[in-house]
Amino acid sequence: MKNLILFILLLPLTLKSQQTINSSIIHDNLTRDYILYLPATYDGSESVPLIINFHGYGSNAFEQMNYGDFRPIADTAGFLVVQPQGELLNGISHWNVGGWTIGSTVDDVGFTAALIDSLSELYNIDEDRVYATGMSNGGFMSFLLACQLGDKIAAVAPVAASMTPETYDECSPDHSMPILQFHGTTDNVVPYGGAIWTKPVQDAIDYWVEYNNCYPLPTIIEIPDNDPNDGSTVEHIIYPSGNNGVRTEHFKIYGGGHTWPGSAFGGAGTNYDINASNEIWKFFLKYDINGSILPTSLVEKNSSDFMFFPNPVTDKVIIHSPIPNSEVSFYNLYGKLLLQSVANNKTELNLDLSYLNSGIYIITVTSNNITVSKKIIKY
Repeated sequence: MKNLILFILLLPLTLKSQQTINSSIIHDNLTRDYILYLPATYDGSESVPLIINFHGYGSNAFEQMNYGDFRPIADTAGFLVVQPQGELLNGISHWNVGGWTIGSTVDDVGFTAALIDSLSELYNIDEDRVYATGMSNGGFMSFLLACQLGDKIAAVAPVAASMTPETYDECSPDHSMPILQFHGTTDNVVPYGGAIWTKPVQDAIDYWVEYNNCYPLPTIIEIPDNDPNDGSTVEHIIYPSGNNGVRTEHFKIYGGGHTWPGSAFGGAGTNYDINASNEIWKFFLKYDINGSILPTSLVEKNSSDFMFFPNPVTDKVIIHSPIPNSEVSFYNLYGKLLLQSVANNKTELNLDLSYLNSGIYIITVTSNNITVSKKIIKY
């Protein structure tokens, strides 16, 4: 019994727990607040990624921490999450992105840079793996950072947002930028088709497809309608093979409203076939500031001379190479070689994939020291 009592008394000292820290920095003579979440696994012994999670117009950091919640994922994946607080414009919290905030004088890009620097001094953050996401006005802010703070931001994932005309016209990215965008077709706050103050969603996607040099014909995956009662369905639209292995992706939510998919506090118009927070982290973990962090031999390279079809595939995939005797290798996402073949004296090779489980795989074709890779979706 004494040993048990001693163990109970020592328990708070020996077990770590997650921390939610309310703090602030001074930037441009303004006190800028934020909420930082540290998972229990963080001990500072190794560098970890950071996600910056921006709230929407009129919302706040606390609401965003709960509404677009990354904490359960951070607890297992080990990254840090910071929710910054926007300043007031006409009494309403906002991020200065142009459009309807064009009267603002707040330097939110500079504040974000200063926040990253401040957190990097206090915590062991992998500065090559800092990501930005956000809801609505916060999503617009993510796009703005992709355009103006690319030296610090590795990838962005806006939710229910687009680019303002100012962001679009003045965009000057520093590097190929992985983009994952979520948007509902019946969003009545940020219209899918755009307005005077916001670009159509497809215009924003097209901008990044072109800038990233992605393959312009997307792969479209229909997400299973797991919740037929939410009134919406989802397509996952993927533009692959961008420079440095980046992709431009879009979850198009047919019938979806101005909400964060999968949120426990979503309300009417929220899609529950996907969880935006889960999908965002799955996307972010593929990239650092230099592009794809898959093994370099598996990084996609863009070439219209090499073709892989159909994609998605159910049984057989056809690989076309402009050069005979190409070597074809087939890997899983962890880089394990599953099969290898040579197109002897041919420019076309058929591979039978019917025995493989459903999932995402990578095919690489090597011809005369040129290696081209592509992700293949197996149903």
